Formats: sequence, C-alpha cells, structure tokens
Amino acid sequence: MEHAKPLPEALVARYRAWQDRRSSDEIARYAELAEKGQNPTAMIITCCDSRVLISEIFGNEPGDFFIHRNIANLVPPYEPDGESHGTSAAIEYAVIALKIQHLIVMGHHACGGVRGCHDMLAGLAPDLDTPTSFVGTWLRLLKPGFDSLAGRGLGYEARIAALEKQAVLVSLENLMTFPFISDRVATGTLQLHGVWKDIRDGGLELYDAESGGFAPL
Repeated sequence: MEHAKPLPEALVARYRAWQDRRSSDEIARYAELAEKGQNPTAMIITCCDSRVLISEIFGNEPGDFFIHRNIANLVPPYEPDGESHGTSAAIEYAVIALKIQHLIVMGHHACGGVRGCHDMLAGLAPDLDTPTSFVGTWLRLLKPGFDSLAGRGLGYEARIAALEKQAVLVSLENLMTFPFISDRVATGTLQLHGVWKDIRDGGLELYDAESGGFAPL
C-alpha cells in the first residue's frame, strides 16, 4: 500500500518506552491470554473521544473488558438486513461468543458527537444533515432522545447536557431490541447498565431505572 507511511517518531518512542517498563508478570499475563483466550465478564460501549479512558475508571487490566467505541456511544436498533453493522457485530460477539454478564453503556460530558447531533437536528449544522455525511447519518440514531427534550424549556447548554444522558438511554433501549439480549436479560444471565462520566473531575453517574434518572456513584 503505497499511501501507508511509517509511524510518527513520537509513537515509536512511546512504544519503546512501554516495552522497556513492562514487568515479567505483565508479559506472562499477556502470554497466558494469547494462549487461553479472553474471558471478560463485561462489555463497555463508550465514545471514541480521546479523553474517555476506561482504565482510569475501572482499572483496565488485560482481559478485563470487551470494549467498543463509536461516536457518541450509540447503539443502533436490531436490523438483520444483511448489511455491515460494526457496533451490532461487536455486541453479538460479546454476548453470544464471550457470554458477558454485564453490558455497560457509558456517555460523557462535553461529547462532541452529542453536540453535533443536537446542532444538526436543530438546523444549526447543515453540513451534517446530508446523506453523504457518515457522522450525520450515524448521529440520527439519537433523534428520539432529541425529540424527548422538546417543551422542557432548556437553554442551549442544558439541552446538550441532557442529550448526553439521553444518548445512554436511547442505546439501552435499542439494546433491548436484540432478541439475544432481551432473552438473556429476562433470564437474569445478562445485566444492562448506563453510566455517564464527567471528564472534568472524573465523577461517574449511574442510571437508576426506578427513579428514571442518573445519580452520582
């Protein structure tokens, strides 16, 4: 591939520094995982945002979590239409092949994808509101959450903040449209969880189905 270039020197330096500081126990752990395979108990669906680090929240050791990232941590509804569905494929593999017991959707403060969705649906981002925009088409999954904010009298920033948590709820609702998820939830072999991370101070809020809101953990 003639367009592929060598890695930037900064990344090469980081790689070499990582190799130098690896302990013998860590190397042995990776070797064991490579030989025996992975057996995570939880899948985490979160945003592509570079500021969202799973390891700083839950202590991400090798083999702990099956992690899937996409813009605005969205889950599409179940659509077995023979087309390519990356997020749905990751969920299917985690639930059916890995038999995870917990599926966590994690949103976050200052999500650019959520803001883009709001602006697109509010008529403020026409560049996203076009069939040729992959981002805009993807973010339209959040339209039910956007519509739910109508009539609440929220200002611009308050609407963005509310929509960040709606992104979690819409994804949780869409997860239940997958038969292999709803069946496992019904039998108690799989639990769904919704969380929202404040990247300013590291705070975490957990969705409570009984109250219908998020509360600090």
